[in-house]
Amino acid sequence: MTTIDLAGRVVVVTGGTRGLGAEMADAFAAAGASVVVSSRKAEACADVSARLTETYGVRCLGLPAHVGHWDDCGRLVDGVYAEFGRLDVLVNNAGIAPLYESLEAVTEELFDKTIDVNLKGPFRMTAVAGPRMAAAGSGSIINVSSIAAVRPKATDLVYAAAKAGLNTLTQGFAQAYGPRVRVNTIMAGPFLTELSRAWHTPEWRERARAFPLARAGEPREVVGAALYFGSDLSTFTTGTVLPVDGGRTSQS
Repeated sequence: MTTIDLAGRVVVVTGGTRGLGAEMADAFAAAGASVVVSSRKAEACADVSARLTETYGVRCLGLPAHVGHWDDCGRLVDGVYAEFGRLDVLVNNAGIAPLYESLEAVTEELFDKTIDVNLKGPFRMTAVAGPRMAAAGSGSIINVSSIAAVRPKATDLVYAAAKAGLNTLTQGFAQAYGPRVRVNTIMAGPFLTELSRAWHTPEWRERARAFPLARAGEPREVVGAALYFGSDLSTFTTGTVLPVDGGRTSQS
């Protein structure tokens, strides 16, 4: 990570106050970038951005937004350009996976909320930011998907469908905004974030022994892929969906 220099670049991380988003925001700031931390809660955004500034000596900013709300996406991007005059890397990380008792019990509200945050939000953020990046001559957009997109279960089917759609958006937007803007996806496997308590049971750990790496990932293990896609190391990579999943999707 210390060999990657992102000084002078501006990175936006949605869902950047916890979990994988917070780890990626930290890594980009450590590499010298100015980081805009966004989530629904203004206080959390301010706290995380202040910590990054204090720790790494870079200019960071908290800009709250609900990416599931169409107009919030435009306001967020406008706010970034108003403060920094540029946007180099957009990380569409915000996501939700609400639980439900059965497929028949899924309400329209739950369905719409899941699609809004996981699919509509990244679409709108990319559609707003992509043309401005292209006009400036370069940019990188990183979507954060899930192996649920290719390993769906009845218990996460709405979320899985949204993430499958996000994988498709990655390929379409890569064509739309190339050659100046690169669009790629990190397809995350099981990571030990704040939300992992619901599934990281002894039974799950026993099943995980069959995975190639035989465990869940630590949040810091996502940052290598994020820095690769967000830096000049990936200048010939676009439209790619990269599994970072301990080998889970390599299994038939």
